[in-house]
Amino acid sequence: MVSGGSLAVPSVKEMAKEKMGKVPARYVRTEVHEPPFMANDAESFPQLPFIDMVRLTSPEFMNSELRKLHEVCKEWGFFQLINHGVAISLVEDIKKEFEEFSNMSKEEKNQYRQRPGDLEGLGQLFVLSEEQKLDWADMMYMVTLPPHLRKPHLFPKLPLPFRETLETYSSELKKLALKLLNYMAKALKMETDEMRVLFEEGKQEMRMSYYPPCPEPDKVMGLTAHSDATGLTILLQANDVGGLQIRKDGKWVPVKPLENAFIVNIGDILEIITNGIYPSIEHRVTANSEKERLSIATFHSPRLDAEVGPAPSLITPQTPAVFKTVTVTDYYESYFSRELDGKSFLDHMRI
Repeated sequence: MVSGGSLAVPSVKEMAKEKMGKVPARYVRTEVHEPPFMANDAESFPQLPFIDMVRLTSPEFMNSELRKLHEVCKEWGFFQLINHGVAISLVEDIKKEFEEFSNMSKEEKNQYRQRPGDLEGLGQLFVLSEEQKLDWADMMYMVTLPPHLRKPHLFPKLPLPFRETLETYSSELKKLALKLLNYMAKALKMETDEMRVLFEEGKQEMRMSYYPPCPEPDKVMGLTAHSDATGLTILLQANDVGGLQIRKDGKWVPVKPLENAFIVNIGDILEIITNGIYPSIEHRVTANSEKERLSIATFHSPRLDAEVGPAPSLITPQTPAVFKTVTVTDYYESYFSRELDGKSFLDHMRI
């Protein structure tokens, strides 16, 4: 398993309850506000493309939707997935129960806090020094699959019915991720089993994030700009407050979630497997002065005993490997030993 840990940090939710006029210095960023597309420029926002799972699985439309999926993954690395097949009632239950979990008392939530030397639990990731800037968010991060990798004090100890709903949701999202990865492999014309063998018995983690209202939203980051280290991320925005932005053509583009859609993005591991054809994309979350934001990101990675590197079927004399091949365990140990910083870790993997 991945070693290392993240230093303990205060609960931002508890801090926000104090109705302070200014945010503490440790949360203030000077580098944050590269200009996004401005709100008065709303009509010219590039809209995040969507993929329709029904079309992708239909004999009549599959080829055209597969071509669209390929182009979107190459050009955007992000898309919204509609008609995804996960029961809307399940999605609504997970939203409601995560909100209830977020509203539990500080004392009740203390049992889930990160332990020394551990990454999983309630806190923040990548906090390696006391001087480091922090995100304006509380995050619950944990391994959800396979079950034997779950920490006994986290998933198994979540309150009911949240734990049972999360069990079902976790299983449904694994099936959905495997379907999407299979279609991506088809679109790339990879050997049939290359993607399946890597991900079928892979690892799934979730990061459940609570972003409280912030008195000075222009001075903080809800989530530092980064690309995901994993293979594929499926994000559920758990309420109607925006904040997610992706870097497109050098500008920060706000994402407006479609109703009943998931937001899907390519992670660094998939960029490596596709030998750079499908790029992972930097994204970040901004803060809101009036409302809280809740989201659940589900990350899908290859199995821990696998190696991650460019898929052999995509390597030719004309397209040589541009990334190293390493074990998944070594990859994650190296990743979690650094601060979060854009796509810098992927550069470390280049040949």
